Amino acid sequence: MFDYHMHSTVSFDGHNSGLEMALAAKNAGMREICFTDHVDYTEEMNMVFDPEVYHQVYDRLEIPGLLIRKGMEYGLTPDNQQQLKKDLLRRDYDFILGSIHLVDGLDVYLEPYWQGKTPEQAALIQLEQTLKCVQVHTDYDVLGHLTFISKAKANPVKSLIPYETYPELFDEILKELVRHDKGMELNTSGIDRCGGPLPTLDFFRRFKELGGKIVTVGSDAHTADRVGQYTHEMVAQLKEIFGYVCTFENRQPIFHK
Repeated sequence: MFDYHMHSTVSFDGHNSGLEMALAAKNAGMREICFTDHVDYTEEMNMVFDPEVYHQVYDRLEIPGLLIRKGMEYGLTPDNQQQLKKDLLRRDYDFILGSIHLVDGLDVYLEPYWQGKTPEQAALIQLEQTLKCVQVHTDYDVLGHLTFISKAKANPVKSLIPYETYPELFDEILKELVRHDKGMELNTSGIDRCGGPLPTLDFFRRFKELGGKIVTVGSDAHTADRVGQYTHEMVAQLKEIFGYVCTFENRQPIFHK
């Protein structure tokens, strides 16, 4: 079983060490994981891990029976393609998860972004930003938690966004992923926060219809107790749709049937 989205204390918002997270993964029945620590730039602060700390924590981390991959979760914006290219030169990675956390410099997880917007407006603006990002970025591997805004801390609704809510917009996003041979993540962190994975399974059925091939599963764990959470069930669901689920090595997908 695989968990391809987790954060240790190498991330600014992680709560457990890399060793603790890896041991939790082994205990949860994972056979392969990938650390995807945050790289996001804002005017107020840079939420960027220290490369030296990253090397020290992960390059010597070994747990018998657990394959540990190294990645990062990169905060995509419409104009930071060159910054991503620079950050990719810091070391070799197995996997790059591209996520959209910021709109106009505001973190959609937090209250300032939501001020003056209805929940519908807040969600639509963030999803339109997602489309802009996938239209211009090509240096990531998989789009993370497409409907991430559903679980935002400041979201007063915290309800899932089905594909049918914005079918034309979602199709544009999915078609861009297909066009650039990018994958889509099934993020399990929404299951106990807003009632289902992010995005929901209807997105993956549509992704396959449009020619999408690459799919990963991640818990988005920031604490050891959430590592591998719901991944067994969600891997099984994806296998029903695609017949496989993916992991990565040296930025290349591996298809596990």
